[in-house]
Amino acid sequence: MFVLFEEEGSFKAGTVLADNDSSLQIENIHGKRVKLKRANVLLEFREPSPAELLTRAETAAAGFDTDFLWEVCGDEEFAFPELAAEYYGHTPDAVESAAMLFSLHAAPMWFHRRGKGRFRKAPEDILHAAKAGMEKKRRQAEDLERMRAELVSKQLPPEFNDQVPQLLYRPDRNRIEVKALEAACVDTGLSAAKLLLECGALSSSHDYHFNRFLFEQFPEGTDFPAFDPPVLPAALPRAEVAAFSIDDASTTEIDDAFSVTPRPEGGWKIGIHIAAPALGFTRGSRLDAIARRRLSTVYMPGNKITMLPDDVVTAFTLSAGGVRPAVSLYLDVRSDLTIVGHESRIEDVPVVANLRHHDIEPVFNETTLTKGGPDFPWKKELTLLWDIATVLEAGRGKPSENAHQVDYSFSVDWEQNTPDGPGAVTIGQRLRGSPLDKLVAELMILANSTWGRLLDESGVPGLYRVQSGGKVRMATVAAPHEGLGVDCYAWSSSPLRRYTDLVNQWQIIAVLNGTAPAFAPKSTDLMEAMRDFELAYAEYLEFQRRIERYWCVRWLRQNNEHATEAIVLRDNLVRLIDIPFIFKVPSLPAQFPGSKISLTITGSDLIDVEVDARYLGTLAEPDPETQEEMEY
Repeated sequence: MFVLFEEEGSFKAGTVLADNDSSLQIENIHGKRVKLKRANVLLEFREPSPAELLTRAETAAAGFDTDFLWEVCGDEEFAFPELAAEYYGHTPDAVESAAMLFSLHAAPMWFHRRGKGRFRKAPEDILHAAKAGMEKKRRQAEDLERMRAELVSKQLPPEFNDQVPQLLYRPDRNRIEVKALEAACVDTGLSAAKLLLECGALSSSHDYHFNRFLFEQFPEGTDFPAFDPPVLPAALPRAEVAAFSIDDASTTEIDDAFSVTPRPEGGWKIGIHIAAPALGFTRGSRLDAIARRRLSTVYMPGNKITMLPDDVVTAFTLSAGGVRPAVSLYLDVRSDLTIVGHESRIEDVPVVANLRHHDIEPVFNETTLTKGGPDFPWKKELTLLWDIATVLEAGRGKPSENAHQVDYSFSVDWEQNTPDGPGAVTIGQRLRGSPLDKLVAELMILANSTWGRLLDESGVPGLYRVQSGGKVRMATVAAPHEGLGVDCYAWSSSPLRRYTDLVNQWQIIAVLNGTAPAFAPKSTDLMEAMRDFELAYAEYLEFQRRIERYWCVRWLRQNNEHATEAIVLRDNLVRLIDIPFIFKVPSLPAQFPGSKISLTITGSDLIDVEVDARYLGTLAEPDPETQEEMEY
């Protein structure tokens, strides 16, 4: 006697060795003996052999038309031998019964199981929906294979046209486009970004990095929504000064300017004038919502995303030839450079010049200040401001800049095309701590600390930069900034570029006008603005660092740099001398930090933003005087 039974979801057959009424001792076709409950027996037969039954039944089951079986069976529940008898027109033998069982079991969409060997046909609507789902899966499988093949051949499937950012930066692995992309990446050995770049989904590697930032920080795009234009304040007193600004060539949001007015009795009135967009719109306005959403201007080589719309910037920026509303801090300075008083005003300020670093620094620098230099417009005013800045720096007991640190400037000519895409990059160097740097830094520190005290003494909250124990944080109450050596420091000098400064300017204006401040003490909105600014500002700075790193690699490729020099920072970490690029050199032997070495660049990657380099030799040991001042 042989039996057919189901075990762990599959059908098996075997020879009965012992019948114990409720259970059987079975030897399966592989010679293994098992104990089987009689209730699990689906079919008893005497011929053919168990192995032959399984083989012949599986072959016969493959010939059944499942749709036909569904049509001819009734709506009531049935056992598989019953349908087999109706199908064959006679009492089925073991092979015919088993074939029917196998066919029904293999078609769960058409036949629903109702017990051991029992089935019921699926309702027509359910079967129709199941077939539609199966057809959808079939088409999806075909589409997936087609998209995979197109990607492997470096063609972009049309389905990818509107999905590239989502596929790259936040892929949904349930989508067939993502599955096709992942399969193509396995076949080509390329990352998703590199493969899509080769397929033309990105115009250049720069788009990959820039679009990631937009996807994460500006998902709605960088266009400004509709807003009510700012209203320039009327009837402000006009300052009797000739103000001038000091910025680099690319600055369009000119927040600060200075003026020097001699006093008849001797000494000077020094003006620090800050652009006042807070006079043009109020908290809660659409422009405030725009600034609150962006929180800061985003800077990057060759581009920027401004906090405020261009029309607003144009209306308030301190550009030469215009008269602009400003919040001014005037210093009463004696001829011995002693500051004996100060006063804050809200006024219209005439701006007569926008001085640019590249024009002024060649004639106004440490050398010309000590050895004399040519005459040029604004020499007297700049020299006086530098003298005052020197006194202010000494009074704080802290240097405003690290004179040994190099600042790098990036400029991108988007009109030029390179093998890596649009944009030829130029990277310039300048030592931090130049007279112009010190002049501006010291006067801004003075303005920010003076207005911070004004808010604190008036009981009006503001947003302060606080440093204690070496850690910098933001707070809504005044506290010392140990790194700057001041009692308090409220960012107030860049209201066109930072939301913190705009908030503080609203508060300062309220104090000067004697009106209710925009943010009351213990304002939850002020705390939220501070928190959001810190998070966004950190993200913007990190993006700026990443994209500058990218342009460093572009610079190396653009200039075909192979042999180059670097400074060892620690272990195998080095920094190139010509550009601010830090990376690891695995072949670097043990070196003293600060050693100057020679490298050869053997490869680079614009997606991973890395370079490969090989150590060539040591050029010089570190200078003990500067070794401790190296920044890692």
